[in-house]
Amino acid sequence: MGLRINDTIPNLTVETDQGAFALHDWIGDSWAILFSHPKDFTPVCTTEFGAVAQLADEWAARGTKVIGVSVDGVEDHKKWKGDIESFGGAPAGFPIIADDGLEVSKAFDMLPAEAYMPDGRTPMHSATVRSVFIIGPDKQLKLSMTYPMNVGRNFAEVLRALDGLQTAARENVATPANWTPGADVVVPVAVSDEDAIAKYGSIETKLPYLRMAKLPE
Repeated sequence: MGLRINDTIPNLTVETDQGAFALHDWIGDSWAILFSHPKDFTPVCTTEFGAVAQLADEWAARGTKVIGVSVDGVEDHKKWKGDIESFGGAPAGFPIIADDGLEVSKAFDMLPAEAYMPDGRTPMHSATVRSVFIIGPDKQLKLSMTYPMNVGRNFAEVLRALDGLQTAARENVATPANWTPGADVVVPVAVSDEDAIAKYGSIETKLPYLRMAKLPE
């Protein structure tokens, strides 16, 4: 059984280009996002990590730490960061895990247990190591997305999903399709009309089981 939503992530001790630490200690009381990549010095991955670097202020504004994972070693990560910063035009201040033993990739269910890295490996050997994991301060997995090798990740969607998760956790609501901050939210079914009106001022009943409200400023 792999890692599922609301599972506690494994507290692995990882080696990174910024030193070794246990994942739970590194997360602390923050939200965290783990981005995985099949190999350093690959084109799509470089554009993605450049995008992560460009969004440093956005992650900080949301109290969120970011960390990369790639199946290459620490020295390769340090060299690769030069390319990431050159392409992205921003410092790559986040750590990158050196998962050359595939411990993280297997623990997060990105590769099968029997996977190994042969000599002369290519990105295809670790193609499924191309995922996003959003983790809450409780160290539980809140959301995961997995992409193919030929489609770059949409970091506007990662930010939107993070905003939705944080809003839902903070306000005890749900967010509808295509929700963005400031838009109406879904009132939980367990909340009565009276309590919802007292909390939100008014509600809009779309269907007997679907009520919308605007969060207080």
